[in-house]
Amino acid sequence: MTPTAPLHLPADLRAMLEAVRRVGRPRLVGGGVRDWLLGLEPKDFDLEVAGTDFETLHRALGPFGATNVVGRSFGVIKVRSHATGTEYDFSLPRRESKTGAGHRGFAVAPDPQLSDAEAAARRDFTINAIALDPFTHEIIDPHGGQADLRARVLRHTSAAFAEDPLRVLRAFQLAARFDLMLAPETAALCRSISDSYAELPLERIWGEWEKWAVKSLRPSRGLAVLEESGWLRHFPEVAALRGTPQDPGWHPEGDVFTHTQHCLDALVALDAWAEAGVARRRVLMFGVLAHDFGKPATTHQAEKNGALRWVSPGHEPAGGPLAETFLRRIGALLELDAPVRALVVNHLAHHHGWDGNFSDASVRRLARRLAPATIDELAAVMRADCNGRPPRQVPETHRLIDQLVEKARALALDESAPRPIILGRHLIALGLRPGPEFTPVLEAAFEAQLDGAFNDETTGRVWLESHLRKT
Repeated sequence: MTPTAPLHLPADLRAMLEAVRRVGRPRLVGGGVRDWLLGLEPKDFDLEVAGTDFETLHRALGPFGATNVVGRSFGVIKVRSHATGTEYDFSLPRRESKTGAGHRGFAVAPDPQLSDAEAAARRDFTINAIALDPFTHEIIDPHGGQADLRARVLRHTSAAFAEDPLRVLRAFQLAARFDLMLAPETAALCRSISDSYAELPLERIWGEWEKWAVKSLRPSRGLAVLEESGWLRHFPEVAALRGTPQDPGWHPEGDVFTHTQHCLDALVALDAWAEAGVARRRVLMFGVLAHDFGKPATTHQAEKNGALRWVSPGHEPAGGPLAETFLRRIGALLELDAPVRALVVNHLAHHHGWDGNFSDASVRRLARRLAPATIDELAAVMRADCNGRPPRQVPETHRLIDQLVEKARALALDESAPRPIILGRHLIALGLRPGPEFTPVLEAAFEAQLDGAFNDETTGRVWLESHLRKT
């Protein structure tokens, strides 16, 4: 394929490559080359140098920055540039042989004499097995990676793929990040090693899920890869969505799994997603993924408007614990549990009888229930849910969401929950001694604040004095 723009290498890296070419044969390899061919700005540059040995390569790189040779046994040198502070990885071509279970059970032996094709064969997918000569700009593609990029196909490079089960989860997140389809033969190979999932450490599982959550272009493709590869069974909260029916009048797109895929893709199309940082993207993506986890257990047929329909009463609260179970299953950050659960449990708050007449008290209470998630985050989940029903469009739902957000912003609650105005120090100032009796008074004060009985410290003290006289 033809790149849309020339590859611009940083000046400090070009200087390193000039030195390295005097002792070996440098190549740009891996994701940086792939991203460039896709017209994306490469974030990382990995270099592989054949035709030299470790010590000679180390000496050539020494003048350019601090070197870290922790990866010496793998033939890897990390160089932190004196000029920019950027770290670059230089490695020797290497052979790998399976010696034990899991993704770490490999014997690695650097071999500077490997050809480009032999060195590329150890890489996971053909799209990651493309190299570039940084001086002649020749693209070296012995395994057909460019053709697969054009066809948007994710294909394993060799049968050695099966030796590392983590590569299946890499397929999951790469498919979502670059909108790729899994090659049928690769899907079959993944199915054949499904039992090896148990060999993977939790932190590596989370690493791949986090990339999916933060970097996806089309997250539904990741779920499709899990299903096609037979690995969906390792995530039962998600697997249970497949085959759970929905009322076709409200959900013409199909079952809950299909709906969730559409919702995830709708999320990444929102401005709220494009403008979000990493932490918020994690919360939003897992909030949308888990928003209907409660449906498999609550869905049944019931008479509604004179006809039998699929309904799922109570699926919002039912999904909260399942969301947490799923997050623990994939080793997610503990800080995700509370906001994701809150978004799942409250994702239909705009439909519960308000009809757009959101009172100040109802919005205050919603913001309180959501914390540490926010109404702005909930609005993004609600919009993704609404847009995940193609071809059905529901503009009235978006109007409800708009009204909720407008009310929250008017109350300065779109990005935070209300904080109690009346605190223990106010009771002490009135002559009360600290003790267990403080708790019910402070709780009553906060409830009154949420109801709008007072909105600042002055009126709060007036309310407190009146309340204490009555009790």
